[in-house]
Amino acid sequence: MTSYQTLSIAQGASGVARLTMSRQAVFNAFDETMIGELDQAFVQLIDDPVVRVIVLAGDGRHFSAGADLQWMQRASHATQEWNLVDARRFAEMLWRIDSCPKPTVARVQGAALGGGVGLACVCDVAIAADNASFAVSEAKFGILPSVIGPYVTNALGRRQARRLALTTTRIDAAEALAIGLVHRVVALDALDAAVDATVTELLAGGPQAQREIKQLFAALEVGPVTPEVRELTAQTIARVRGSEEAREGFAAFLAKRPPNWTQP
Repeated sequence: MTSYQTLSIAQGASGVARLTMSRQAVFNAFDETMIGELDQAFVQLIDDPVVRVIVLAGDGRHFSAGADLQWMQRASHATQEWNLVDARRFAEMLWRIDSCPKPTVARVQGAALGGGVGLACVCDVAIAADNASFAVSEAKFGILPSVIGPYVTNALGRRQARRLALTTTRIDAAEALAIGLVHRVVALDALDAAVDATVTELLAGGPQAQREIKQLFAALEVGPVTPEVRELTAQTIARVRGSEEAREGFAAFLAKRPPNWTQP
């Protein structure tokens, strides 16, 4: 297991990896080091055949305060070429999480600001404590939520994303739930139990089926179901129905036994 400066990883026997951002002194704000380590950690967990589900969390009182202001100040005095390389690293890290073939769950407590909102949006499921608050705050510093923008827009829709980015207003967990930024809100002392319940649901699904779901849904747009889309969906299910995992899934259901992917 790789050792990280800004992260910790705990892996259980059930195939769950818990990846925790560990910069409590700055409320888990990320800089160049954490961005690189998040990207590296996801590569490691994606490549690990034992890992089925990845939980992304923040250590301490807050999920993530977004960009480290010392990092942003350095960027404001750097060249455009330096900034482009730096921004591409950030974009690659978010894409790595968003395109992860394994299910991902964001465990959110306290503040999720700026890029912290982006991290919540790139995970498949976001579960928040009732003390969580969210702000797309970049405009307060004279910049914009550019790299996280596509993911926030995908999660919330264009109008809600634009409202949050323009106003930089901080919303509470209840409003985040109402607009689709998170999927569930629970009391802080029930947060781990809620995350565990979702993880249990995810472990019940076939891992290859979940990969196929993520790949297919990433290719689908909201809008008309064109002949090309119909053909894509038909080709996909025709291929997957004949897979070894599908045969095991149907056999297990008919035999009233658990499928083999749920066995430790």
